[in-house]
Amino acid sequence: MPRAGTGPDFIEALARGLDVLTAFRPGQPVMTLAEVASATGLARPTARRILLTLEELGYVRAAERGYSLTPRVLDLGVAYVRSMGLWEVARPHLEQLVARTGESCSIAQLDGSDIVYVARVSVPKIVTLAVQIGTRFPALPTSLGKVQLAALPPDELERVLAQPSRSGLTPRWQPDRAERDAVLREVRARGWALTDEQLAPGIRSIAAPLRDGSGKVIAGVNVNCHAAETSVEYLLEHHLPLLLQTAGEISADFARLDTVPHVTVSAS
Repeated sequence: MPRAGTGPDFIEALARGLDVLTAFRPGQPVMTLAEVASATGLARPTARRILLTLEELGYVRAAERGYSLTPRVLDLGVAYVRSMGLWEVARPHLEQLVARTGESCSIAQLDGSDIVYVARVSVPKIVTLAVQIGTRFPALPTSLGKVQLAALPPDELERVLAQPSRSGLTPRWQPDRAERDAVLREVRARGWALTDEQLAPGIRSIAAPLRDGSGKVIAGVNVNCHAAETSVEYLLEHHLPLLLQTAGEISADFARLDTVPHVTVSAS
């Protein structure tokens, strides 16, 4: 059955080969020639030639009752991840979140008792504090900091917060240890954090943790807005579900990045 293309430059043979590779589904690691032909809509002789070609290239192997994919197929997807840095992987998700919320969104990581911004997509709004890649704020009064501090073991939390901030900023919120621990327990229980003008006047934000493939919190992602424009209620009712969805998608991509094989070559 001929495959429909989009123009004179469309290579039908390549498209058919990709159709055969994607015909292998979860729960069906081995497929007979007849099953491949049926799944792709190809004639059996065509499906057979494609399978034999893919076998010669190392992407499929002959199995007991048909054909199965080889680990070399991973190279096709891993090439994308290898070509991009960690934060470039996250950036399209941030851009989509900004488009859906109309607010600036950022990713930051802990550095001592501070957070440092490592990725950001902003909208042109006047805010109290300017933020760019590399900007440093005290972690505790920020939503991005709270979601990461809440994930730390108690001993490590104390060690981290004992380090002096290098941000040069004195936050509005100065909690004692009991209040701090109560806030972090709440963040840990619900899985997200809110900051309402605790860092500086007019700054209101929510954040969710980002995790690697082992489930460890490695960063935070937030939606930031001006307190005079966006109420806490709207932030939680409208932006929070979008933020949590985005955090899950970015974490899933980070987990995939963790699966990329790393080869160490010793210097000659």
